[in-house]
Amino acid sequence: MKPSLFGGAVAVVLLLLVIVGYSTFFTVYQTRQALVVRLGQPVRVITEPGLNAKIPFIDNVIYIDKRILNIESPAQEVIASSQDKGDASLAQAGERLVVDAFARYRITDPLKFYQTVGPDGANTQLAILLNSALRRVLGAATLADAVRNKREELMAQMREQLDRDAQPFGIHIVDVRIRRVDLPEQNSQAVYQRMQTERQREAAEFRAQGSQKSQEIRARADRDVTVLLADANSKAETIRGEGDATRNQIFADAYGQDPDFFAFYRSMQAYEKSMLHSDTRMVLRPDSDFFRYFGDPLGKMPVGGASVPAVAAAPAASAAAHPGSATK
Repeated sequence: MKPSLFGGAVAVVLLLLVIVGYSTFFTVYQTRQALVVRLGQPVRVITEPGLNAKIPFIDNVIYIDKRILNIESPAQEVIASSQDKGDASLAQAGERLVVDAFARYRITDPLKFYQTVGPDGANTQLAILLNSALRRVLGAATLADAVRNKREELMAQMREQLDRDAQPFGIHIVDVRIRRVDLPEQNSQAVYQRMQTERQREAAEFRAQGSQKSQEIRARADRDVTVLLADANSKAETIRGEGDATRNQIFADAYGQDPDFFAFYRSMQAYEKSMLHSDTRMVLRPDSDFFRYFGDPLGKMPVGGASVPAVAAAPAASAAAHPGSATK
């Protein structure tokens, strides 16, 4: 029995040593920092990773995250400034905004953090501070500034104020971002309608200006066309008159040089134009002046016992050369 009692005592001692060793040594990882608390009072802060020791059963270790943490602010209504000098439709929308923001922070002083807010109350306290900074900054800004003009500056101001308020808690604010800025639901529809009406008015004004310009351009083009056509017709008539005068002069010169030949030539042209191979009928007297060259090569045929000179017959031959001089 003595050996078994000795073995049991050794096992109990070893178990106690394991329990004491497990209670004495602890490990701090790279992502965490530790605070050693003795009987409710903090005695040591450990920020470097590694193996550390404490008094067993007396000291407790509280681990605090070293990484960048996140705090979300639910969407809430904020009253912004009404001194909006930007878009008229935004200025008329009122001052109420629905803002959704978040912040990133890191615990830099574990002792202050533990003594002030603790791990359980940190998010609640930071959410209150974030909402306060959000209202203070946006309360002095306009809707246009929050939406597009000075959004980066407003977020920088919020980060500075929140960091200043969180320093007593051992917390450093890394960044603050405004995720969304919108109008309340009851105001959005009215604002959209006003914006739509404004854009429609501008579109109608642009269309009216474009229609006026098009009418002016069309009227100017019509006037230019009329002037060009008038000038062209005037020049055409002038050239046509000059051509007719030149033609008549040529005919007169030709007739003056040899009246007999001119009469013969014009008669031949008249025969060629009137006696085509198509179905053409002419009702004329056989002794008509038109056929004078059929009976006499010189164009002289007796009319009432007298001969008609070729020169006198030339006008008839010239008239016969035109389609209107014969009956078809």
